[in-house]
Amino acid sequence: MQKLFLVITIVYFILPVSGQIKTQPDIMHEPWKDTDGHLVNAHGAGMLYFGDTYYMFGEIKKGVTRLVPDQHWEDYRVPAGGVSCYSSKDLSQWKYEGIALAVITGDSTNDLDTGRVIERPKVVFNERTKKFVMWLHVDKADYSFARAGVAISDRPEGPYSYEGSFRPNEQESRDITLFKDDDGKAYIIYSSENNNTMQICLLSADYLFPTKSFTPILKDQRREAPALFKHEGKYYLITSLCSGWSPNAALYSIADSVMGKWENRGNPCSGRGSETTFESQSTFVLPVAGSAGSFIFMADKWNKTDLPASGYLWLPFQILNGKLNLQMEKSVDTK
Repeated sequence: MQKLFLVITIVYFILPVSGQIKTQPDIMHEPWKDTDGHLVNAHGAGMLYFGDTYYMFGEIKKGVTRLVPDQHWEDYRVPAGGVSCYSSKDLSQWKYEGIALAVITGDSTNDLDTGRVIERPKVVFNERTKKFVMWLHVDKADYSFARAGVAISDRPEGPYSYEGSFRPNEQESRDITLFKDDDGKAYIIYSSENNNTMQICLLSADYLFPTKSFTPILKDQRREAPALFKHEGKYYLITSLCSGWSPNAALYSIADSVMGKWENRGNPCSGRGSETTFESQSTFVLPVAGSAGSFIFMADKWNKTDLPASGYLWLPFQILNGKLNLQMEKSVDTK
């Protein structure tokens, strides 16, 4: 039976107030529920701010967790559940908008079959085409497919129409994120070469195709779970090591241009639990609308043997003197 009581959400509720982040001091030890009272199911999430609304997209985790045989790592999986969408005006109350990208059953050759892997959906809006574009990691259960999938919609909440998948420039693409710069250019950032290299690839003007313009970064460093954001002309990238479903120390890197040279700055976390990123893994960094220089670090607290019971971690932070520092304001026992 699915252990729903183990879904523990550790969220510092964050509201933009007078250009500042207001952080409630208490940590919620209850399952995270939407406005209908149902559990939020949005893992490996990404966020889009459009109009005056935040839209959150994430992996739907449901069903029995199983261990894929004959793998050299703990390849725990559930049937692919598609991509969910939630909306919020205040980052506190979340309305379920439905399934943004649906799965199919019975076609093992289809990227969206329940027997495949659908992970880390991210969405941006293209002003020129007026389309919402989703990129995500699609794979087989043994991770041999290693492709980036793309889908489009006329509405932020979807439904999204799946357009197909790519190996950008014939490179493996696993953990993925999506970044839209101030000039309107968009990039996919993905783990490649058996996770030994991170790649940054410029997308076409309509955001639907990878271009031939790309750069490898973090070579031979075994990084995954990328989350890229920008502050005062500098680009920041948070990643994790590759340790299966087990948490490890995060790393952040800085560059003067998104396709330029990236410099590692060490673990962005400090204090108790910093060596495991507070038992979590990065998925996205959200700039808080109306609060310049304020961000939210979004992460997953994976429960590898019961993936639907995995939790979430959100931490507010600000960058001071070019330095990123993530801290838990209280010590938390989530077990």
